[in-house]
Amino acid sequence: MTETASRPTLEAVAARAGVSRATASRVVNGGDGVREPLVERVRRAVEELGYVPNQAARSLVTRRHDAVAVVIAEPETRVFADPFFALQLRGISKELTAHDSQLVLLLTEGRDDHARVGRYLAGGHVDGALVFSLHLDDPLPELIHGAGVPTVFGGRPGWGDGARRAVYVDSDNRGGAREAVRHLVGLGRTRVAHIAGALDQTSAVDRLDGFRDVMGDADPRLVVEGDFTPAGGERAMRELLERCPDVDAVFAANDLTASGALRVLRERGRRVPDDVAVIGFDDMLPVAEQTDPPLTTVRQDIEEMGRLMARLLLRDLDRRAGKQGADGAPAGVVLPTTLVRRLSA
Repeated sequence: MTETASRPTLEAVAARAGVSRATASRVVNGGDGVREPLVERVRRAVEELGYVPNQAARSLVTRRHDAVAVVIAEPETRVFADPFFALQLRGISKELTAHDSQLVLLLTEGRDDHARVGRYLAGGHVDGALVFSLHLDDPLPELIHGAGVPTVFGGRPGWGDGARRAVYVDSDNRGGAREAVRHLVGLGRTRVAHIAGALDQTSAVDRLDGFRDVMGDADPRLVVEGDFTPAGGERAMRELLERCPDVDAVFAANDLTASGALRVLRERGRRVPDDVAVIGFDDMLPVAEQTDPPLTTVRQDIEEMGRLMARLLLRDLDRRAGKQGADGAPAGVVLPTTLVRRLSA
């Protein structure tokens, strides 16, 4: 048998601090209206006793759960295989941890999961939601809107009706794509192809638009849709070589797609960058620095995107709670991109 030490109570904290239980409760649970010297005494007593606040009681006072749902509209096989999601989650987790808030991860494997996520968000378990990797026909935005949960989206939302104001964080996908393709053209390449991402996602559409901004009326056979995965890059690269054997440059929608394209080019005996120059998008170091040759790519700060999403949501929650200095979130934040030159182009 083991003897379990009794947990310190709120009454013990109040006694140690020399204040009433009500005063101790307001300080511990985030309430207002307590003079600063008393706040310091209560906090010191909490630390000395090792008191852990009761979350249910805290929620009654603050009307906050100190938990945020992170909803990724992808199956777990994709989420745990793609470093992009790990980087974004790391940024989100760092920001939430710094504000003593918990991350609740929700994934969507299929349509049944959308309804489950909608019910969970509507059930009052979390303070808000961070949602990314949406597809254009995804029902999640409507479900989230119906749940009335404060939300920040990762990536430009796909609806264009103007009826809903969406707070989002994105990168300059179109501008980054233009810079990549201009670099390829500047190298003297004339048969520049694009392996697009899944075109039911706005990031893929924006990068395709950036490609077309530079290439104008390029041969339509030089554009093949992929799915942001290495296997998709392989399939698309094989199709490109069959359609246009004289292709001399490829702008891939992301680094994983580019890694698949590089494998096929190597199999077909095409030298990179001598015969075919290749540029990716993301600059995920576990991918871009490990390809053969190392990948020239467009860098977006994925971790910072995650941090900023969480920061905007927490700021919005503070504003709704009436906290001083909490400004409203802008409708959309677009972060800049830069071209990182390595050996593939």
